[in-house]
Amino acid sequence: MDTTMHEMTMWGLVSDASLLVKIVMIILVLASMVSWYLIIWRSKVLGRLEKQNRQFQQQFRQTADMNKMDAVLPSIAVYQAIPAIFQAGWLEYEKYQQLNAVPQDEIVENVERAMLVNIGEQEVELEKGLSYLATIGSVSPYIGLFGTVWGIMNSFIGLSQVEQATLNTVAPGIAEALIATAIGLFAAIPAVVAYNQLSKRAGALSTRYYHFGNEFITRLQRVMHRTPLAKVA
Repeated sequence: MDTTMHEMTMWGLVSDASLLVKIVMIILVLASMVSWYLIIWRSKVLGRLEKQNRQFQQQFRQTADMNKMDAVLPSIAVYQAIPAIFQAGWLEYEKYQQLNAVPQDEIVENVERAMLVNIGEQEVELEKGLSYLATIGSVSPYIGLFGTVWGIMNSFIGLSQVEQATLNTVAPGIAEALIATAIGLFAAIPAVVAYNQLSKRAGALSTRYYHFGNEFITRLQRVMHRTPLAKVA
């Protein structure tokens, strides 16, 4: 009786599982660890970008002279998100300051293209790690189900070798098989929830990038129409 109770504990079932089921469990535990690492990492990155965007946009809107914004950039430790987009557009604009023969519409188009290229690079950064979360969330339940099917199959094979099947004979094999499904769900559910939330935040940041690009172009056009290009420093 004591032996049976020992075997029916969680650790007893895991330790007595077949080799293949143990491998499945190890894979799922590693997948869960990877997913939590990605969740924490991407949450911190997106949180930092959101804070950086808010601070820079607030300063951008409160600064009447866009030339002064260029002086703020060296104080930013990492050129990412909106500060990097601003820098890409402003550097492209500065290339044409001494070229009076270039039409203003062409300048605006070149600045806009430079910002769009940088926005595309920023979007790639936003999506880092999300594909792995999606993969873990979608694959883990099936890996756990495979371990469960294999464990139950072994249980029925074991039943064919005894004359009389009892609950004590069937229960341990089925229980250890179901543990694989439980671990698979434990790995998948947080990954799916985190993927949806992080994708939503990344999409919101991407939308903010395009909105800032439009805001930058609008202000730049006002500057260009108000001040001769060669005199803008």
